[in-house]
Amino acid sequence: MTTRTSLAGLRVATLSAAVLAASSASAAVITGKLTNNEGEAIAGAIVRLSDVQNGLSESVYTGPDGGYVLETDLKGDLRLRFRAHYFEDFEEQVVLGSADSALEKNIRMGALETDRQISESLAASYHFNELPFDTEEDQPFTREKFQLECLSCHQLGNPFTRTVRPAESWQQTVQRMHAYMGAVGITEKDKRRAEIFAEGFDGKPTDMRPEFPFDPALTHTKVYEYQLPSSGVPHDAYVHSDNGLVYTVDQFADGMYVTDLDTKETRFVPHPEQGMPLGGIFTVLGVPPAMNKVNVRHGPHSLAEGPDGKLYTTNSYSASIGVFNAETNQWEEKIPLPGNAPYPHTIRVDKEGILWFSVVGTEQIGRLDPKTQEVTLITLPEPRPVAITPAVLTYGVAVSSLDGSIWYSRLWGNRIGRIDPETLEVTEIESPVFGPRRLRFAEDGILWQTGYGHGEIARIDTRTMDIKVYEMPEFAPDARPGPYSLNIAPSTGDVWINETMTDHIYRFDPKAEEFVAYPAPLRGTYTRDVTFTDEGWACMTNNPIPVQALEEFTGVLMCLDPNYRN
Repeated sequence: MTTRTSLAGLRVATLSAAVLAASSASAAVITGKLTNNEGEAIAGAIVRLSDVQNGLSESVYTGPDGGYVLETDLKGDLRLRFRAHYFEDFEEQVVLGSADSALEKNIRMGALETDRQISESLAASYHFNELPFDTEEDQPFTREKFQLECLSCHQLGNPFTRTVRPAESWQQTVQRMHAYMGAVGITEKDKRRAEIFAEGFDGKPTDMRPEFPFDPALTHTKVYEYQLPSSGVPHDAYVHSDNGLVYTVDQFADGMYVTDLDTKETRFVPHPEQGMPLGGIFTVLGVPPAMNKVNVRHGPHSLAEGPDGKLYTTNSYSASIGVFNAETNQWEEKIPLPGNAPYPHTIRVDKEGILWFSVVGTEQIGRLDPKTQEVTLITLPEPRPVAITPAVLTYGVAVSSLDGSIWYSRLWGNRIGRIDPETLEVTEIESPVFGPRRLRFAEDGILWQTGYGHGEIARIDTRTMDIKVYEMPEFAPDARPGPYSLNIAPSTGDVWINETMTDHIYRFDPKAEEFVAYPAPLRGTYTRDVTFTDEGWACMTNNPIPVQALEEFTGVLMCLDPNYRN
């Protein structure tokens, strides 16, 4: 619920010549200052302007003096919202007409007063921390193992997932989650997990009070959001090297979103049936409907651009590689995987144009030559589970910028490995960070990877195997972030990190060894992968499961411009 607070000033204004000169010739401008009721500046607040009808939003952050400048080409009836940690939201409708429109809005925000108000404003991580975790390392339900396993696909602790329920009700949820992994029935360990949920999510306000320091980088950052209408799980996004359009695969909507960042238009192209029934390969294999998750046929999950400019997708439900022609804007015939290879996951391309992908269901790495469509599946060493459930999840894939070798991660097995692209010889080592999720190589040959269980990232020099681990910022003791994936900006070498529990996006400067944490505009934020535009924008999807856990209830393509008004 939005609470209206005192409005210190609202008027159509004539801005100073300096501000107008700095603004775009085609942009309207909104400026102002945010203060508390005592007149003190509020730094790092989010100022978000939304065209609700067209599903578009633009956000900036207030500076150390509480001031902000938001240039926009959004027009008409718009929604303007101000949000700051520990303050009541302020929101109202505004109208912007011609390109030279100018508004000045100076807002006084009232502080949240009750424990309940503060608790409800906090991200999932701080409610997740209320669970009564095991404290001994060799016990099954430690915080790190819970984070590694139970947060892999969705948040725990947001309003959608922290509802007060008895243990018997939680058992049904646990059983359903295990069914997705192929497990049947309920064990004593599952009953204990359900009891932990029932005890921790008791409806009482959390007493955690995270502190969010202001970072000057926020003052020259702008966030763009493009709603993906009728989305299910918009997963990975990719900026095409030729046309600059952003392509987003949606696993549960079964197709491809195509977004033009210039025109702000998005279209959806459904994946043709191509002989697949609802439920895909799982139905073909006779898997019970309760384990099919959703009624989809292909479930595209990840994507990579081949040497022919086509986009190749891991179709997690049809055990195939999808082929999307960016020139015709159409799906071509899928490439089926040989044998039993359910749930292809992450896909990357090497310098020779060969596509490499992980297969979660059979713990394999796949190799695809798009010219011949020949597929080779590489079986990995015997898995060694470290999570609560006895599974491993072969997950991320990366191609070395040094020697073309293929590296992969095993999320619940705490291992990373290397494949020789010529001999296909496999070597595995223990992961330097707990819960290796996705990983990528920088242009300088350094391998970066996320550690989901402990909230860390690792820098690995694969020539010497020198390793350095960096703890991501935590805003409250023991409330560790959940870094999902990362990518390295080609223009700066900065490492951009997706995160799933704190409603932030992170950037790491390897030279200064410093993090920047960007508050996300929406509560319930769960981002998947990062891709970059030629201008240096970092783009990603925002899509918790289910999508109703995200404010506004619709999946979003989100892009951050870290050089706004620089």
